[in-house]
Amino acid sequence: MNNFSYSRPQSAPEAVKLGGVDATMFLAGGTELLNWMRLGISAPAQVVDIGLVAEMRGIRKEGNSLWIGALTTLAQIEADPLVRKEAPVLAEACLRAASPQIRNRATLGGNVLQKTRCPYFRAEGQLPWPCNKREPGSGCAALEGAHERHAIFGWTDACVATQPSDPIVALSCLEATIAVVGQRKSREIPAAGFHVTPQEATRIAAARGREAQVETQLGAGELISAFRVPLGNSTRSAYVKVRERESYEYAAVSAAAAIVIDAGRIQRLRIALGSVAQRPWRLVEAEQALIGKPLERAVLAAAIDASMREARPLAHNQFKVRLAANAAVRAVEAAGKRT
Repeated sequence: MNNFSYSRPQSAPEAVKLGGVDATMFLAGGTELLNWMRLGISAPAQVVDIGLVAEMRGIRKEGNSLWIGALTTLAQIEADPLVRKEAPVLAEACLRAASPQIRNRATLGGNVLQKTRCPYFRAEGQLPWPCNKREPGSGCAALEGAHERHAIFGWTDACVATQPSDPIVALSCLEATIAVVGQRKSREIPAAGFHVTPQEATRIAAARGREAQVETQLGAGELISAFRVPLGNSTRSAYVKVRERESYEYAAVSAAAAIVIDAGRIQRLRIALGSVAQRPWRLVEAEQALIGKPLERAVLAAAIDASMREARPLAHNQFKVRLAANAAVRAVEAAGKRT
């Protein structure tokens, strides 16, 4: 363990001010950051514990949106009556994440910022194989290695990892935004574009003059403060998570759907896939093709299969294309059956 300084601010502005120092990491629930430090993924010179920042906790209605503080735990979100009523897909995604013990500690902001579960990246100490996320320019061992759980969309030879968060898939489907605070300004980032593909990461890193792998739109010293979910079109929504065991397991694939139906016909539809890329993957082609169509399995499957044509499976994960398509169909059907 490396030496580091430790501070506990009581407000978001104070936290951001402390976070402006190089090699600073924000600590929320700690379920991710402590693992990064143990494995050697991160060695911060300063840890800023934001656990006392009360203004970043809670769930409430604000106008036509649902406001969720970044420090609100997954367990609190899953159990909240307002979330269950207005955005059930988010409640279900939080419920299916990790274990009850971790959900009681893990925060929404921290979960969204977790790193890939790629075993080549998550190994402890000095790596005996290449990993561009750990050592930029070294290569990607998973490309020719064990990659059954890896990306089928948006990957490059530089990295074939996936983003493992469950809630970010639901937030993308809900067209939520992520409120970010920094020393100079505050801003909101669409949840669907918060994480970046390897191509986008290369452009962002070059613009910032950095060699390290970029994973999100967050700038240096910026902090997620809250999430905003638009209300009105998400009461019929659902989350499907396909995994090797029912509890405490990351998704092989997942799917979130939110639907508006009138007179038996689809009026609006949003579908997002998880664990298939380094960001949630919206099936925009299927969303558009299904407008005005009936909620019938054959109709859904045809449109979703067509939108999966851009998938590029690796040598050993072709099964994920069919798995993801089926999960998407199930999510849309489940959303449509809600009253």
